[in-house]
Amino acid sequence: MSRVAVLKGGPSLEREVSLRSGTNVELALGRLGHEVIPMDADQHLVRMLRDERPDVAFIALHGRGGEDGTVQEILEILRIPYTGSGVLASERAMDKVVSKALFRDAGLPAPEGYAFSKEAFSRMGAADALPDIQQSLGLPLCVKPARQGSALGISIVREPGDLAAAILNAMGYDDRVLVERFVPGRELAVTVVMADDPWALPVIEAVPLGHDFYDFEARYTPGECELRSPGDLDDEVVQEAARVSIAAARTLECRGICRVDLMLDAAGRLWILEVNTIPGMTDTSLLPKAAEVAGIGFDRVVADMLDLAALDT
Repeated sequence: MSRVAVLKGGPSLEREVSLRSGTNVELALGRLGHEVIPMDADQHLVRMLRDERPDVAFIALHGRGGEDGTVQEILEILRIPYTGSGVLASERAMDKVVSKALFRDAGLPAPEGYAFSKEAFSRMGAADALPDIQQSLGLPLCVKPARQGSALGISIVREPGDLAAAILNAMGYDDRVLVERFVPGRELAVTVVMADDPWALPVIEAVPLGHDFYDFEARYTPGECELRSPGDLDDEVVQEAARVSIAAARTLECRGICRVDLMLDAAGRLWILEVNTIPGMTDTSLLPKAAEVAGIGFDRVVADMLDLAALDT
């Protein structure tokens, strides 16, 4: 039995989702026989960690502060092993501009795109380059904050006149924005276990109901999305999804268990959208569904995440 601090909540925009993930993790850890120490990641976190001195920290934080290397750095300083990826991998995965560049450099399929900062938009006339972006990438476009999770701030631009507003919306969530070619198709997710010999859980397809894409409401509102284990995918596509996902996690140097989000286009090609180093663990999240389909159950995934907990070396 270990004394496990479950870090959840925090000040990010994904606080409520994190609290739901954390509660599910705490219940699983209790069933596994561990002593659970719930911790809301607020301004007293370091003091709480020092006072409690847990054997390990289970990070159930989503968004800024939890997925971007911030809390990982704190745990490194305190020498407390933690679940999930290390500082650098977390920073890389959280920044969609950086991760996209690394994927493309590694020869992995990622949609073409451009990124610029709020400063470039407001002080350097980057708005005048929007027609060039549309001409280069075509329509529709996907506009997203560079460093945000749970699809917050993402827009699909289908009309030329809507791009500027979509960028301004994204800048409400981050000061850097990514504009990329929108890939229509099927939204797939692959959970990867980064053990000595990495392996992937079954592919899960997210089918939003009444939404243009797998947005925040579709992700976390019961009845707004169906999570399926698609039986109509060719074995070659399934194997390629696993291969590409493991390669993406390796490229970012991820650790523990992560989730890779993909698009499968009409031609059967896979495109990497992003890597999530702290996948959602809520009742409507993709990872629990993958564990269910794999026949291993949620508790086994939590146990594996704990077993893979470490410090950066």
